[in-house]
Amino acid sequence: MRAPLITRCFFLAVAIACLGVYSYSYLDRVLFQTYESREFDRTPERGASSVAHSIGRIAPAGRSSRLPSRTALIGRLSIPRLHWSAMVREGIGENTLRIAVGHIPATALPGQTGNVGVAAHRDTFFRGLKDLKNQDEIQFATLDGDFKYVVESLAIVEPDDVGVLDPSAGNVLTLVTCYPFTYIGNAPKRFVVKARQVSPETAPPSTVE
Repeated sequence: MRAPLITRCFFLAVAIACLGVYSYSYLDRVLFQTYESREFDRTPERGASSVAHSIGRIAPAGRSSRLPSRTALIGRLSIPRLHWSAMVREGIGENTLRIAVGHIPATALPGQTGNVGVAAHRDTFFRGLKDLKNQDEIQFATLDGDFKYVVESLAIVEPDDVGVLDPSAGNVLTLVTCYPFTYIGNAPKRFVVKARQVSPETAPPSTVE
């Protein structure tokens, strides 16, 4: 009788430990998102850029042309139809993806010509992407202005298909997460969302004749 009791106690202890780890991770994520979202809205540059866009001017591009620091806050990503939003931080290391959506280094920043790449875990911030549809609007608010994108494609690719992050001649946004969404363990595929910037309007890519 003693062995089954010890076994039950062991599994109970493991379950309590797992619950504690999950609770800590969840609380850490919520606190980071809440604090950074509030501070982002209070930033003076944020107010200035919002006013500039409201009267049809784009905020100066000087800041966005710089490379962000390894853990810099990039802005807020949101999908109105899904009533979802999350703060985006530079980098895709585990310390970043645990608490935020990560901007993929070496990809463009919002407002720059090119491919803006962001990634997040499928079981935290990007869980809602399973309900995303073509033509959905995605908003990316930054200190340099607010940018709107429209979803143009949803695809499932192999993990080594890095071509989805190739530079673009236009202003596009790429969201990447693991797939399937309900998979237990390391998921074998990647779910990729491609969206085109529609506001502020951008000039069409030039062609060489």
